[in-house]
Amino acid sequence: MGYLAIKSVISAILIALASEVAKRYPGFGALIASLPLVSVLGMIWLWRDVPDAENMAAHSAATFWYVLPSLPMFLLIAALLRRQVPFWIALAGGCALTIALYTAMTLLAPRFGLRL
Repeated sequence: MGYLAIKSVISAILIALASEVAKRYPGFGALIASLPLVSVLGMIWLWRDVPDAENMAAHSAATFWYVLPSLPMFLLIAALLRRQVPFWIALAGGCALTIALYTAMTLLAPRFGLRL
């Protein structure tokens, strides 16, 4: 239980840091948020729990392919907000788009020989 708490606290600190920096410096906050910190921490925690190179390689490759359908979300949210769409609606739209693109990726990936 202590290990889970440590993982949670470290992860939470990084998220809080990004949001606090973004209040004053939106671009720098975005840079922090865009860093693959969650992925890197996830790989560290996974490696500590299951130090298997093949499992880690599969996880890393799948992470790459799942990042791609998440990227349009940010562009859609920015476009909607610039058109005066309320934040929560823009966020919901971005999340809905991401879910649709994740679904498409999950269904289409095997047709191209990708194992996710």
